[in-house]
Amino acid sequence: MSIPEFSIEGLSQIVRSLERYDEATLTNAGPKTPTTRRATEQLIWRLESLLFPFEHPWEEAVEAQGTAARIELLGRIIWDLAHQIHRVDPHDCTGDPCQGLCRAFHTAIEFGKRLPDIQALLYMDADAAYQGDPAARNRSEVISTYPGFYAIMVYRLAHELFRLDVPLLPRLMTEIAHSQTGIDIHPGAQIGSSFFIDHGTGVVIGETTEVGDQVTLYQGVTLGALNFPRDVQGQIIRGQKRHPTIGDRVVIYSGATILGGNTVIGAGSVIGGNVWLTHSVPENSRVINQPQVDVKAVTHKN
Repeated sequence: MSIPEFSIEGLSQIVRSLERYDEATLTNAGPKTPTTRRATEQLIWRLESLLFPFEHPWEEAVEAQGTAARIELLGRIIWDLAHQIHRVDPHDCTGDPCQGLCRAFHTAIEFGKRLPDIQALLYMDADAAYQGDPAARNRSEVISTYPGFYAIMVYRLAHELFRLDVPLLPRLMTEIAHSQTGIDIHPGAQIGSSFFIDHGTGVVIGETTEVGDQVTLYQGVTLGALNFPRDVQGQIIRGQKRHPTIGDRVVIYSGATILGGNTVIGAGSVIGGNVWLTHSVPENSRVINQPQVDVKAVTHKN
């Protein structure tokens, strides 16, 4: 049997040859099983090791360290990712099984090509955290321990899969990060460079949120939808911008809530803690929730 060079087509030819001797014909006519949470967690863990091998070394490598181990890991990631995409991507299982798998494999390869750009953005995020937090001793500490950085890392990886039209998997990735950190970032959100989430618990960033460069959020910040427009049948109208736009160099303090697809926070603005904001503010604004203090006179009796 003449086998072509290593490719999905070549593997498919080998499998078809094996199937000739099966007692029964194998079929893929049944519904595909969705990807599992455990497999997705493993994918995130391996991607973290690939991007940051010093802080998160890969313990499964045949080669102990260095470039060879990283090449091995990248190959494992691409193959496993193609398998997961194939499981969640609707396709015709009754036709040529190679078609769906080939499409998944090419998507995984394209994702792999984007990893250097994702890594560059993440190093900028880590630098922003180091520069913005006096408690951080170095960038490696941020990468190793900060839940905000972990949530951003998972988001940036999931966002690229979202852009590649991979169903389900990006959302599952960010929900795993949400469960581990308390930070909920939809993979469809658009977030610029040097993004810093300090502490982070309770942060929510909706699907159509747009965030500029050098933005800092503290815990409990919500960038959400003001309402959900509905059609004449009462069904939610999907695909519209529902979440706010945050300009460059904006700082949003803990507990602030900013809502609405038409709400724009101008560049260089500072939004104070516990602010409720549903309208736009110009550049370099300072928005605070002024506390009301009730001072009562105290009468001292002799």
